Amino acid sequence: MNTKKYTVITGASSGIGYAAAIAFAGRNKNMILTARRKKNLELLKDDILRTHPALDIIIKPSDLSQTSNIYQFYEDTKKYQIETWINNAGLGNYDSVANQNLKKIETMLHVNIEALTLFSSLFVQKYKDIEQTQLINISSCGGYMIVPNAITYCAAKFFVSAFTEGLARELQSSNAKMQVKVLAPAATKTEFGKLANNVSEYSYDNAFATYHTSQKIAEFLLQLYDSHKVVGIVHRETFAFNLCDPLFDYAGNSVCNQKLTQDTIQKDTRIIKCP
Repeated sequence: MNTKKYTVITGASSGIGYAAAIAFAGRNKNMILTARRKKNLELLKDDILRTHPALDIIIKPSDLSQTSNIYQFYEDTKKYQIETWINNAGLGNYDSVANQNLKKIETMLHVNIEALTLFSSLFVQKYKDIEQTQLINISSCGGYMIVPNAITYCAAKFFVSAFTEGLARELQSSNAKMQVKVLAPAATKTEFGKLANNVSEYSYDNAFATYHTSQKIAEFLLQLYDSHKVVGIVHRETFAFNLCDPLFDYAGNSVCNQKLTQDTIQKDTRIIKCP
């Protein structure tokens, strides 16, 4: 029986995911890595094993824009003991809402929201009461601020931030043992700029006054991993990194919250059953 523990990283074929895998290898973590591009995953595995030959690095290429692939990938991980799950896979889009390519938007919403939500839910269902487990979702500073010409992308990342902060609150209130965290980078030099702008060449030096490298974001990720804070966020103007408590308002003790009594549950059931 395999008693090793593993870290799962989605979107590991480039950028922050690739750098995160290298960083977690430095912590001697066995990993399960997924992305669409098998060749890139193979190169990443080779990079890791050159310096950490004792690690078990499993690569599973998958297109997470397809719902069936999301469930299949999670099913494939069930034979392993997972200690950390990092939902990094995602893509961006720079364009006005009136002009954006809706096929691209469909893909973005499937990956950035659907895959992240399903993986988070499945992981929490199984591991929420197991010590030393962590779920880390990658959002963006655009998940806390609306950026011009990136409205739909920001809205998707607002979902990631709100969902993850809310899940962290939910687990804390039930005294679950899992830690849930969200990392929110600012501009980072990866393939993101090229793909988000639908161009073959993209210069971060020309587009931004400053930016971080994916290696620096991986360092921030480890800081968040080591902390007991819920949010790790890069300030969009100063590019300083801060660890903090949840940023969204939370109506945890509001007198206006729904009161779930047996009577209301029964009423809900009757409503659902009505033709």
